[in-house]
Amino acid sequence: MPSYRAPVEDTLFLLNDVLAIHRYDNLPGFSDASADVVEAVLNEGGKLAAEIFSPLNLSGDQEGCTRREDGSVATPKGFKAAYDAYAAGGWMGLSVPEEFGGQGLPHVLNTAMQEFVSGANLALGMYPGLTQGAVAALLVHGSDEQKKTYLPKMVEGAWTGTMNLTEPHCGTDLGLLKTKAVPNGDGSYSLTGTKIFISAGEHDLSENIVHLVIARIEGAPMGTKGISLFVVPKFLVNADGSLGERNAVSCGSLEHKMGIHGNATCVMNYDGARGWLVGEENRGLAAMFVMMNEARLAVGVQGLGQSEVAYQNAVAYARERLQGRALTGAKAPEKAADPIIVHPDVRRTLMQIRAFNEAGRALILWTALNSDIAHRSQDAGERQAADDMLGLMTPVVKGVLTDRGFANAVEAQQMFGGHGYVEEWGMSQFVRDARIAMIYEGANGIQAMDLIGRKLPKDGGRAMMTFLTEVQTFIKDHGEDEAMKPFVAPLQPALNDLQGAVMWLMQNAFAKPDNAGAGATDLMHLLGTVVLGYMWGRIAKAALARKAEGSDVERMDAKLVLGRFYMERMLPETSLRLARIKAGAETTMALPAEAF
Repeated sequence: MPSYRAPVEDTLFLLNDVLAIHRYDNLPGFSDASADVVEAVLNEGGKLAAEIFSPLNLSGDQEGCTRREDGSVATPKGFKAAYDAYAAGGWMGLSVPEEFGGQGLPHVLNTAMQEFVSGANLALGMYPGLTQGAVAALLVHGSDEQKKTYLPKMVEGAWTGTMNLTEPHCGTDLGLLKTKAVPNGDGSYSLTGTKIFISAGEHDLSENIVHLVIARIEGAPMGTKGISLFVVPKFLVNADGSLGERNAVSCGSLEHKMGIHGNATCVMNYDGARGWLVGEENRGLAAMFVMMNEARLAVGVQGLGQSEVAYQNAVAYARERLQGRALTGAKAPEKAADPIIVHPDVRRTLMQIRAFNEAGRALILWTALNSDIAHRSQDAGERQAADDMLGLMTPVVKGVLTDRGFANAVEAQQMFGGHGYVEEWGMSQFVRDARIAMIYEGANGIQAMDLIGRKLPKDGGRAMMTFLTEVQTFIKDHGEDEAMKPFVAPLQPALNDLQGAVMWLMQNAFAKPDNAGAGATDLMHLLGTVVLGYMWGRIAKAALARKAEGSDVERMDAKLVLGRFYMERMLPETSLRLARIKAGAETTMALPAEAF
């Protein structure tokens, strides 16, 4: 039976020592997030994840969701009670403004909670996660009436939310959508069409489901310029806020998936369902991007969550499994063999996963902190700088953390040998669940193209230049510190590789766009590798400060070893990525299609 323990202690270290979130007490919500409050929130969140969500992960995977003849969907046993516990604890509205029933705390705390929930039970955690994304979109683009009608119930957890984009004939290219909206003459629209791959589209966890649906108003331009966004509730809402008649939206079928079996992935049929325009007509994609960007960051957190839970179970197994003897002599001579954790290649595997996890956790919290600053600061320059970094890091968080999260789940599964492929151990589920994160909310190749085609050149490359300057300044400030040299010196050649890649693409991608396409994924991972290295530099600085105080010395020593491991064995990957980028697109595009 697999297990999970939320990394509360490490998260607190990152928030308090590495990111020093107390520096932002001037921002709304942060003054309420004292060190004691943060610790209490994370401890309670970790307990919920470990004690209520995690025990249902394996059983939920085995049972899956069931569609009944009337189109309703039953979630696995225990999911309803666990969801109710989540809602009752106020977790849905942790960072939502108080006027809508939320607690108004920093989004960075909600991000930490998202990791705990994703690691404990990804399929179950998606139900509230999607609701939070829908809440974010309505907060920005919903009318006052829509906010009043939907947000309090969604924040309470009585109603849940979804996003409806994909159709059978269009995935990433949303300009091809066919779902149409016809004005009813009373301010509402009738929506007709079919959406597929709709996570949490129908279930028994909440009394109402609020669908955010993109569609084309009759007569609107073709392509993305003619897309509008609508709020379409499963049950219509009466003027007094009570639920009315069932809307003409239904689950036609459930997808039979490789993983996340406990989440209902639905084909949704809209048969003249009543919906209301969110934001401006033909500006729906811009409105939906609020939810999409929230979802992309959340999916990156899911990749980290699966990497963490897979690591925890692999370590537990490696400590107990007896196999062979250590190369330097028996470590457990009283036993028939040594535990496999003594073997260098096993340790290499586990160290690689853990070094990624700790830096990845720092990255998601740093990114969430930038989101808080971008949305809460009163200083325009501060908001712009934070928003620049948030935009640059979104494809990295989504693409790199899910690519590596899946790879790490596979590596952790390998630690079990043949037992890793036996379902009762749970490792197979982590691999299967992690795989979807590389695909949904924009496949990772699309994330790479978004980075190279939009985020990199935006505002004359301002965000990338700011990041390069920030890391270079960190190297300069700490380069003479003897204790920091193992964490600073390797950053310089890695940063040079990143600068070299950006310069090569600037010189070679405009005249030949295929060079950008062929190098996009390598650039995304090159940037991600440098970012994680920078995170390790900041972690090392905080760990050394803790040691100097004589605080938590053993744990800080472990972090310093992990940081050195990353710098020595993982950061040098940047030179490989640079070489691939400079190879250009010639061989990639040389073969005619029929030669494949």
